[in-house]
Amino acid sequence: MSRPAPWRLSPDSYPKLEVKQTRFQDLDTMGHLNNVAYAALFEDARVRMNQQLGRVNRGKMAEGTFRAVVAQNVINYLAEGSFPEDVEIALGIGRIGNRSFEMLAAMFQSGKCIATCDTTIVMTDPKGESLPAEFVTRLEGMRVKGDLQG
Repeated sequence: MSRPAPWRLSPDSYPKLEVKQTRFQDLDTMGHLNNVAYAALFEDARVRMNQQLGRVNRGKMAEGTFRAVVAQNVINYLAEGSFPEDVEIALGIGRIGNRSFEMLAAMFQSGKCIATCDTTIVMTDPKGESLPAEFVTRLEGMRVKGDLQG
C-alpha cells in the first residue's frame, strides 16, 4: 500500500475529531496497540459519525433510514500506538456515489498520524433507489478538506 497523501496526515483536513481512550487490553505481546484495537477504535468513530448523520440512534438503525453495509474497510498502519495515551480520530466523508459513500479517517497519537482508515459503505435497501437527497446533503456538510483526486 502506498503512503497516504500528505493532507490525510493532518487532523485539520477532517471536519470531525474524537478523543478515544486506549486500554491495556489493546496491547499485543510487543507492547503496542494491536491491529484489532485500531479497527475497533475506527469502528467506534464511524458509528458515532453515523449517529451524527442521523443513520443510527442509540445503537440501532434510526427509524425511516436506509439499510447499508460496510463493503470495504482498509486500514493503513503507519506507526506503533501505545497505552495509556489517548488517540484522536479525525473523520470525514470522501467520495459520494449514488448508493454508496466513503468515510475517511486518520488516527493520531502525540500529534503524529499512526493510521488511516478508508471505509466504503453501500446502501442495500431499498433496492433500486439512490441515497436520500437529504442524507447526501448531510454527507456533503462533512466532506474532508483534502484533494480527493490525488
